[in-house]
Amino acid sequence: MGALERLFALEQFGIKLGLDNIGAIMAALDHPERAWRSVHIAGTNGKGSVAAMVERGLRAAGLKTGRYTSPHLDSIEERVAINGEPVDRETFVAATGVVFEAVDRATTAGTLTVVPTFFEVSTAVAFEIFRQARVDVAVVEVGLGGRFDATNVLAPEITAITSIALDHERHLGSTLSAIAFEKAGIAKAGTPLVIGRLPGEAARRIVTVAAAAGAPVIDAHATTNDRVYPPLKLALPGRHQLENAAVAIAILEAWSARVSLVPTSAVITGLTECRWPGRLEWLRLPDGGELLIDAAHNPAGAAALSTYLQDTSLAPIPIVLAVMEDKDLAAMVAPLAAVAASWVATTVPHTRARPADTLAEALRALTPAVDVRAAADPETAVALALSGSKRAVAAGSIYLIGPLRSRLLASGASIMNL
Repeated sequence: MGALERLFALEQFGIKLGLDNIGAIMAALDHPERAWRSVHIAGTNGKGSVAAMVERGLRAAGLKTGRYTSPHLDSIEERVAINGEPVDRETFVAATGVVFEAVDRATTAGTLTVVPTFFEVSTAVAFEIFRQARVDVAVVEVGLGGRFDATNVLAPEITAITSIALDHERHLGSTLSAIAFEKAGIAKAGTPLVIGRLPGEAARRIVTVAAAAGAPVIDAHATTNDRVYPPLKLALPGRHQLENAAVAIAILEAWSARVSLVPTSAVITGLTECRWPGRLEWLRLPDGGELLIDAAHNPAGAAALSTYLQDTSLAPIPIVLAVMEDKDLAAMVAPLAAVAASWVATTVPHTRARPADTLAEALRALTPAVDVRAAADPETAVALALSGSKRAVAAGSIYLIGPLRSRLLASGASIMNL
């Protein structure tokens, strides 16, 4: 079995939170996570966008950067970027082989007593690639939660929590306070913790956890400094990116104060020149139709998408939707119902995916006044949505957005630069 086949075979073990496995793997690899500095970013939504802004700003300041995000859009090596570019398949496969050799050594030695998860191994692969590439700094996105996430073996220079909302309740808890507690688990003694605009109960819990850990809290919306920023057009669209930009600025300014200079010009570059595909991204299709794709995979993401469509006067608009079974469908549909001209329910080849017909039935019950159709094939669903409209939206699971985006680009679609 090849390295990648062995890695994907681990997906059957699902999610297992805890640091014992990743700690054993790091030790067997002689701790690649200690070979570079890091910024560690958690949050329900926005952490990928913030990671993109921060990585671009640090790179503009002259640092060699790594970036680790998850999940990937279409190919696994997209999770690991050096200087803003995803690593090639050969590099990823070679590092995966190195990590599995370490896994086997640790298993034989008895320091690794259970089979590691897909995320644990892919995290180790990223950290090994960063060591081999000799990056100065890696911007690392938490996979799930924070406290027991595999990325929490880091000793970062700065940590951040972008937002708190209900998501992954089965793993993180059913209240904002419980979710905040899990995400605040990335706080480290003496390490600044930047927080975005958070609900009151979540903010209070995070401040309490940070104080117990000895981590100074920086409120991205309450900081005062001598830097002056001119009016900017953010590279990433949507009103919610203003919140993410504030967090990114606070992280970059904290890095500048704590580690090495990040000039104001570099911060501006981070905000205005970063790229984060699949989030409020417009594609022009070969037949002239225009498709907005957005990985709005939870209620907060759906609300951000709805706000964008209202702010840009694009609503009402047909929406192609795919949603996983474990998501709160009613809470996702509520904000989107205000902007949906019609629904086309679709699905993806994933064990947690809702079948298109089942999703369509639920949409009819939730929005009886809105037309609902179903098409199991996402490209067929897009064609249906565009059959009576110049523009449409494809949203929901990243398992929809990533492969759909790749197939559309391969068939002649182009990215629209707005």
